[in-house]
Amino acid sequence: MCRIGAIKSKNKVHPSLALKLMRSQQEGHDDSGFAFIMQDMGGLFENYKDLPLLSMAATTEGTRITEDILQGLGFSRVMQWSPDINNKKNLKIEAMQNYIFEVVQYPRSYKHATKEEKEELLIDTALKIRTALEKTNSGYIYSFWPDTLTLKEIGSPKDIGTYFNLWEGNKDLVSSIITAQCRQNTNYDIVRYAAHPFFLEGYCGLVNGENTFYEKNKYYQMKLYKGYCGFESDSQCLLYTLHYIHKILKWPLQYFKHVITPLEYDEIIKRKDKDTLLRIKASLANLEINGPNTFLGVTPDKELICVCDSKKLRPVVIGKNDNMVIMTSEVIGINDVMPDRNISDDIYPSENELIIIKDDLSTQRWQQ
Repeated sequence: MCRIGAIKSKNKVHPSLALKLMRSQQEGHDDSGFAFIMQDMGGLFENYKDLPLLSMAATTEGTRITEDILQGLGFSRVMQWSPDINNKKNLKIEAMQNYIFEVVQYPRSYKHATKEEKEELLIDTALKIRTALEKTNSGYIYSFWPDTLTLKEIGSPKDIGTYFNLWEGNKDLVSSIITAQCRQNTNYDIVRYAAHPFFLEGYCGLVNGENTFYEKNKYYQMKLYKGYCGFESDSQCLLYTLHYIHKILKWPLQYFKHVITPLEYDEIIKRKDKDTLLRIKASLANLEINGPNTFLGVTPDKELICVCDSKKLRPVVIGKNDNMVIMTSEVIGINDVMPDRNISDDIYPSENELIIIKDDLSTQRWQQ
């Protein structure tokens, strides 16, 4: 099984907190990888929240290809941050030549563009870069979006933390939301794109478990939106469904649960909203999931969400204090990083529940 975690804090925090959260759950992963996504950035990125932030790993050739594409489209670099690499001997890590985290300015022609037009430009550019890097096998683009930084690496989480000097906190690399997972996608080929968390247009998702309806989800989603691509992991399907329900269809978050784990017909017909639920069940049957899993997600509104499969076959717990909320696989992780909280306030979500942590850290518990 994987081990996953999501942190939302009123104060900006460093990725070292995510590493420590995962460290105590190390029996649940296999030293195959570590990845995290930071959103609502502070520190060095505090003054660039409205500008696109590129996160990628590449060879020298891949770096050149990417820069040529960005310049050709009219993007210009504003700021670049490079991790302080600690390349000591015997670290278990499959490092790339270059790790690129740079803020860019939109092309001049987009000076008066709408938010929607800018978002289309970013997704089209990210897809163009990904295609070019895949053709030359020269790198990986993880995210190209404002206020978002992504790092994915293959190897031991402990050594990855050492390599990037992430074990000690600082004020340069901080954010209010961090999602993280320890373990690569060992059910399939190990590639960096397959590492959780996954990101698309402000939405983030990570899963502990598996989705045995992967093929059904995949072939349906490939027709829905250009950004639904890759499919290196069966868990990506849950992120794409969240994006489709909330951004494209513009439905309330609660319907995400009804789509991925719909109630049985006998339960639906007893409800006042039966007409709506029956239409969802019939029209979006190809987005239903199956198998043991827990899904943690982030929305562009800086909300955390948590959903379990219909039998609750994967663990998850939510702990909180006045300044922070943590969702993770095992309570021992929360005990390590938030020992002074009121344990009686911990939440263990049920199989029919969707948990929403609002931007102000208030909790909504919605029963299916």
